[in-house]
Amino acid sequence: MTQFSIIFLLILCADSGLKLWLNLRQKHAIHKSFNQVPVPFDQHITLEEHQKAARYNLAKLTENRYELAYSALLVLIFTLGGGIDWIAQSFNLANYPLTSEVLLIVIYTLFNSLLVLPFSYYSTFKIEQRFGFNNTTLKLFIVDLIKGTLLGLVIGVPLLYLVMWLMNNLGNQWWLWVWGVLVVFNLLILIIYPTFIAPLFNKFTPLEDLELKAKIEQLLTTCGFKSQGVFVMDGSKRSSHGNAYFTGLGASKRIVFFDTLLKQLTQEEIIAVLAHELGHFKHKHILKQMIISFGITLLGLYIFSLLINQVWFYAGLHVSQISNASGLLLLFILTGLISLPLAPLSSFMSRKNEFEADNFAKAHADKQDLINGLVKLYRDNASTLTPDELYVKFYYSHPPASVRIRNLEQ
Repeated sequence: MTQFSIIFLLILCADSGLKLWLNLRQKHAIHKSFNQVPVPFDQHITLEEHQKAARYNLAKLTENRYELAYSALLVLIFTLGGGIDWIAQSFNLANYPLTSEVLLIVIYTLFNSLLVLPFSYYSTFKIEQRFGFNNTTLKLFIVDLIKGTLLGLVIGVPLLYLVMWLMNNLGNQWWLWVWGVLVVFNLLILIIYPTFIAPLFNKFTPLEDLELKAKIEQLLTTCGFKSQGVFVMDGSKRSSHGNAYFTGLGASKRIVFFDTLLKQLTQEEIIAVLAHELGHFKHKHILKQMIISFGITLLGLYIFSLLINQVWFYAGLHVSQISNASGLLLLFILTGLISLPLAPLSSFMSRKNEFEADNFAKAHADKQDLINGLVKLYRDNASTLTPDELYVKFYYSHPPASVRIRNLEQ
């Protein structure tokens, strides 16, 4: 075992230990408030509903602890256990080196997806089912899995071929070209997703409520937002959780409401929730997040370009043959282990964006309607009302319920 192998083990233990500690802190925070609905929710959420949410989130935390241990074991198997090296040697096509590299990444991805599938199944058909949120049938679960896998292969394999070719043929500046390809690819996905990809999994129909549609169009005109239309998604065929979102880029932008959300909220509350989403658009949050994401990708590719030919990097993770494909996989695994300490910064920026969007909504809709809508969503989605403060800093992209409502009431 090399010095880097020991460092890698320490990083893995630190990552798993931090995640477990945060998980246990969250568990303690939920238990602490189990028998009392916190203010200001005590007038809107019953103790029974509050305790249901607590049991739901505790069940998810328990599953997460098992998944943490299992994921750490998989990392060890694929790295120090020689898993990636075994795949590379087993699927090595001597006369087709480029195809061999693509195969390594594809086979690893399929193996890893298959190995974590039991947790996805348990979450859907045990936890979500037990608490009355799951509407997914086993047939739909399998169809989604097959569709997702085929779509990933159709889109991902050509991209992998291009990336591997660039890395093999463009010398030391390959990382700049690969970055450019990834930027263009992501922008294209954003454009085609609403009209070509999303409809493969869900049905999207134009909003039929003419009164609500007129109110939405008036709000859009006031805010200067142009979209391809307002659509309702049949989210209820998989889950009873409600949501709304913007999707697409440029002329392909559209507004999507889950059918469950339209049943949960009044028209005024829907308008207020939409005003919040428009706040993200007006403050250019999506654009800023894209720029940050592209910047991080560029930095990651540059760092990898420095490691790509380092024998100690591969030897320390028990990969005998140096290749661009195995190097990318090792970098992907290592990045996943060192990213958690940076999570508080990312989460802070995301929560800041949510406050800005809420403040925008207050200026273009009734803040009480937004508060009422949020309370209903917290209740119906069984969200934790009293999360651990440190857990929030690492994992919460949205402010905790009480903090968010306090800001709206100011």
